[in-house]
Amino acid sequence: MTPLAGAATDTGMLRDHNEDRYWMDSDRGVFLVVDGVGGQAAGELAAQTAVETIREAMRWTDAPPEERVKAAITAANNRIFRRAQQDDEHRGMSCVLTLALVEDSVITIGHVGDSRLYLLWDGAIRKLTSDHSPVGEDEDAGALSEEQAMLHPRRHEVFRDVGSRLRDVEDEGFIEIRQARFRDDAALLLCSDGLTDHLTAAAIRAITGRYAGDPARIAAELVEAANDAGGRDNITALFVAGAKFRGRGGATRPLFAPTTRPRSRSSRFGGRLAFLVYGVLIGILLLAVLRK
Repeated sequence: MTPLAGAATDTGMLRDHNEDRYWMDSDRGVFLVVDGVGGQAAGELAAQTAVETIREAMRWTDAPPEERVKAAITAANNRIFRRAQQDDEHRGMSCVLTLALVEDSVITIGHVGDSRLYLLWDGAIRKLTSDHSPVGEDEDAGALSEEQAMLHPRRHEVFRDVGSRLRDVEDEGFIEIRQARFRDDAALLLCSDGLTDHLTAAAIRAITGRYAGDPARIAAELVEAANDAGGRDNITALFVAGAKFRGRGGATRPLFAPTTRPRSRSSRFGGRLAFLVYGVLIGILLLAVLRK
């Protein structure tokens, strides 16, 4: 059955324009998140070029999934590079991206940079992409904790991108390709680093655990939570739910809300008054006993 998908994107709390883009075609099982890199409008142009090119390229159906994904990303890379050469203001523009193709219960992932794809299944969350950055490598190797990596000053440095130079489809060290099984009771999250700068995997799992049939709502809640936590960058979340995926917990209260409600002044005063009354009664009883 066709998975349900929904997405949300936002400029964040500090930026004045959004360089993130996304595209989804649930009928064909194609899902994409792109994060543009470049000054002024260059990052937006790079990201939009990637979406347009990949959307065209993924119409091909006569090649294995891995080949289609690699060809689409390579085509986007080379179109971005050529457009950048036509205008000095756009020179050096590029993007990072994560592309997922779901066919016959298999996910084929094409990934470049530090956007991410998570797999959620049976109450657990697993990151299926690697961050192509020095900090990301240290985190994956266990040299840094997730929290340490989130706060690291060099977190946004990447050593792979789409568009900074011409590429061949078979270039090593360019596109990371991975495949995994996608069950109909599982879900996927594709996101830009504006989300994972602020939300740990555990926080993401808690929010997606509230899924009740509306993937767009989950995507919006993820973006809202990242904004509430600081929103330092553009934020994009694309949530894909298998036909039988169900959230675990279904809580509707905010993730970071206190679990107990503070007592009002009147209730605290009432508690103190009751305590004094009980104390007086106990004193009277003790005096009565001592007089016997």
